[in-house]
Amino acid sequence: MALKKNSNPGATEKSGAASGPIDAPDRRRLPPLLRRAWYGLNQTFRRRIAHTGATPDQFTALRSLLEGHGDGITQRQLTEAMSSDPNTIASLLERMEKAGWVERREHESDKRAYRIRLKPAGKRKYEELRALAIELQSVVLASLPENRREQFLEDLAAVADGCRDAAENSSGKFR
Repeated sequence: MALKKNSNPGATEKSGAASGPIDAPDRRRLPPLLRRAWYGLNQTFRRRIAHTGATPDQFTALRSLLEGHGDGITQRQLTEAMSSDPNTIASLLERMEKAGWVERREHESDKRAYRIRLKPAGKRKYEELRALAIELQSVVLASLPENRREQFLEDLAAVADGCRDAAENSSGKFR
């Protein structure tokens, strides 16, 4: 589709799309759409897994640990993988450790850090949750034509990377 320049400097839009500035009330806007999508997905997943005793964040942590290095990853690496903050991850790991899903061991070279590893119960919990996550993803992506799903996921990854880059490049600039 052709892009045309909008009267708002730096804003472009698809031909045939709503006219006016990018933040006009009648235009679709990225922040509320992303929030609505994330909130809906998170709440739906939370409801679907409530009977398992796990949360969406715990599933994400289990997946990150499973996909990480075989010797485990540090809390800092998990924080980065989950796009979260250290205090949230510390609390999350404490609950997961009490549930018997993960273990923390002293890091071999950094005595201030711990390596976090999945325990067998954590792997079993991940597999249980994974099946529910795959089912939900299939339901949600069914709202798009099949031939557009992979491109949508690629575009969404690019938007997520753009958000991360914007955050990294703006720290301290607007204070």
